[in-house]
Amino acid sequence: MLLSLWEGASLLTLLLVSTVLLILAFYVQRGRQHPNFPPGPPLLPIFGNIFQMDPKKPQDTFQEFAKKYGNIFCLKLFGAPMICVTGLPLIKEVLLKQGQVFIDRPQTPWSSYAFKHHGISLSNGQIWKDQRRFTLMTLRNFGLGKKTLEFRIQEEATYLTEAIKEEKGQPFDPHFQINNAVSNIICSVTFGYRFEYHDSQFRELLKILDEVMVLHGRWECQLFEMFPWIMRFLPGPHHKLFREWKKLQSFVTQIIKQHKEDQNSEEAQDYIDAYLKELSKGDVSSSFSEGNLASCTLDIFFAGTETTSTTLRWALLYMALYPEIQGKIQAEIDRVIGQSRQPTMADKENMPYTNAAIHEVQRMGNIIPINVPRVATVDTTVAGYHVPKGTVLMTNLTALHRDPKEWATPETFNPEHFLENGQFKKRESFLPFSAGKRVCLGEQLARAELFIFFTCLLQRFTFQAPPDTQLSLDFRTGVTISPVPYKICALPRETQPKLDL
Repeated sequence: MLLSLWEGASLLTLLLVSTVLLILAFYVQRGRQHPNFPPGPPLLPIFGNIFQMDPKKPQDTFQEFAKKYGNIFCLKLFGAPMICVTGLPLIKEVLLKQGQVFIDRPQTPWSSYAFKHHGISLSNGQIWKDQRRFTLMTLRNFGLGKKTLEFRIQEEATYLTEAIKEEKGQPFDPHFQINNAVSNIICSVTFGYRFEYHDSQFRELLKILDEVMVLHGRWECQLFEMFPWIMRFLPGPHHKLFREWKKLQSFVTQIIKQHKEDQNSEEAQDYIDAYLKELSKGDVSSSFSEGNLASCTLDIFFAGTETTSTTLRWALLYMALYPEIQGKIQAEIDRVIGQSRQPTMADKENMPYTNAAIHEVQRMGNIIPINVPRVATVDTTVAGYHVPKGTVLMTNLTALHRDPKEWATPETFNPEHFLENGQFKKRESFLPFSAGKRVCLGEQLARAELFIFFTCLLQRFTFQAPPDTQLSLDFRTGVTISPVPYKICALPRETQPKLDL
C-alpha cells in the first residue's frame, strides 16, 4: 500500500517529503555529534556550510575559517562531516604519522558515477593497492626515471617549440599547444603513440577534458554531490558534465578495443598492452578487469595531462609578468646549456635559479589548493579532537604555501624563496604533490616535464604581453586552479642553429 502511494506521488511531493526527512536526519545526527569534535562555522539544515563558501575562490573561505577557528576546524559540505587541517605540523600528522588512518578517498556520487570505485586516484582498499602497484611498475618499465622517457620529453619539446615558432611572435593562446605536448608524453606511454598538434579530433578531446575540469567546479555539480537523487531530475551543467565525461570514456574504450584487435607482439608496447597481458594470466587478482583498465587509463590520461600543463601555463604567465626574472633564467640557460643543445635533467643541478623559479610557479600557481581529499578509515584523534570514522580530511596547502612564517614574500612571485647562498634549497613547507602513501604517482614524471619543457621554451623564446594588453593572474576554479584564458607573444630569441636531440 505505502509502496503504491510512493510510486504515484508527484515529483514535488517526493521533494517535500525528502526535505522533511533530511531535516529530521540532520537534527538526529547533530544530537549524536561527539562533544569533542573540532570547532567550525554554524551549520544550516541539509545544506551544511555550502552557502558560506565562495564558489569562485573556495580556498579563500578555508583561509578565513582557519583564521577564525584555528588550525583544525570542521565543516559539512557534501553530506559527510569534514575537517580541514592547516600548518605543517598537523599536515605531517595526518598525511605521514596517521597516513594509514587517512589512506582512503571519500566515495562521492560523482566518483561512483565516473569511476565506479575503480581506477587509481579515487579507489580504495585492495583495488587501489593492486592498481597503483601495477601502474607504477609498468610506468617504470616504459621509462619512468630513465633516459628513454627523458628523450621522449626532449623530442616533444622540439615539436612544441616549432609549433609556437609558427605563431611568428603574434599574440596566441598557448593553452592547447601546451596541453597537447604534455599529454603526448603520457599518451606515448599509455597508448603507444603521440598526437599531432593539428589533429582536430585530439584537440577536441583536450577541449572536452578542459570542459570537464571547469564544469566540476560549478555549484550545480557540487549540489549533485549532495543531492544526486534530486539533481538528476533538474536541468543544469551537471548533465553536460556527464555527457562530456562519456565522450572521454568512449575515446579510451575505443583505444582499448584497437589494442585488443592489434595484439601480436609477445612484449607489451605500452600500458594498455601490459594490462591486457596481465588480464590474460590465470592467477590475476580480481581487481583487474577491462572496466578497471578503462578507469585506470582515464586516470593516467587525466592526471598526466592536466596538472603539468596547467603549471606550465602559469609559468608562461609569470614570465611575462616578471620580465626581470625571465631574463635571469635565460642568462642561466645561456651560461649552462647555451643554444646548441637541448636541456637535460642532468643540467638541473647546475641551474639553481631556473629550478627555483619552477618551484615558485608551483607555489604561487597553487593548482590544488586544498589537496585531494582523504577519509578516516577508523575513529582517531587529531590535535586532541575526536575525528570519527568516515570524516573527510582536507589539508590546507594554500595556507602552507602562503604562510608568512615560512616565506619571506608569501604573496609575491619570488624564486629567492628556494635559494640559499645562490644554491637551490628544498623547503619542507612545499607539498604540491602531497605526501605519504597517496603522494602523486606521477611526481617524478611531472618534475622532468616541467624542467625540460620550461627550460626549452625560455631557451628559444621571450614571453611578453601583447601590445596594449594587461595580463592578469585571474583564475578559474574547477578540479584545479587554472589561469583564465590569455594571449601571449612568444618572441624568438636571436636566430639559433638547430638544436641537437
